[in-house]
Amino acid sequence: MVEQQAGCRIRVEAQSPQCQPQAEQWAARLALPLEVADADFALQATEAGLQLQQLGPDAPGPVRVDYVEGAVAHRRLFGGGSGQMIAKAVGVQPGVRPQVLDATAGLGKDAFVLASLGCEMSLIERQPIIAALLEDGLARAQGDLEVGAIVARMRLLTGNAIELMQAWVGEPPQVIYLDPMFPHREKSALVKKEMRLFRPLVGDDMDAPALLAAALALASHRVVVKRPRKAPCIEGPKPSHTLEGKSSRYDIYPKKALKSG
Repeated sequence: MVEQQAGCRIRVEAQSPQCQPQAEQWAARLALPLEVADADFALQATEAGLQLQQLGPDAPGPVRVDYVEGAVAHRRLFGGGSGQMIAKAVGVQPGVRPQVLDATAGLGKDAFVLASLGCEMSLIERQPIIAALLEDGLARAQGDLEVGAIVARMRLLTGNAIELMQAWVGEPPQVIYLDPMFPHREKSALVKKEMRLFRPLVGDDMDAPALLAAALALASHRVVVKRPRKAPCIEGPKPSHTLEGKSSRYDIYPKKALKSG
């Protein structure tokens, strides 16, 4: 029987004979079946890396984590550097590169942007399939001359972010960044491919208030929450201020000022 995750049936498959060992390793690690017929998703081991493919008609194309090429690389090169809104939100400024915990890592795109600007990043992803894609993407990027130094600043943790933050040992992160999934009203054709693919697996983050509370208890300097521009704030304390863009905004909850040195 195919493993159930959030009501979805997932199998692991190899896209070539050379990839069969990797497929078998991931199937064992994630307790997922190999090569069964009846499934909603396929986690595919390919020559280009691990990818997730929704099955059936009208399914979007596969998704994998690639920090070397594609949209993430373009953003690294041409995205605006420390002038980007996310950089301002977490407190990047001359001489200041905060230590950041991204507690809702997803595919790690925002974490990679901050790492590329010099921030030391910890990432938490609780959905095991997405964490596997992230782990695979980070491993492949380590061998790249330019990107290897960036992903060396990214440390991946897998598990429930609330529990991991409550049990945090050692120096707390200066900044905690949250980008929880929110109940959506957009037509499916307008939603990004990754979100169309992941929503059946992840669902909405109904525990966002508890996530915010745990982050506020742990962060030493500030918590930053990314939200759709017109969405309400997460239930709980109100942010002190907001940075607003065309489609999204950053709600900022300061605890003390970030200083250089």
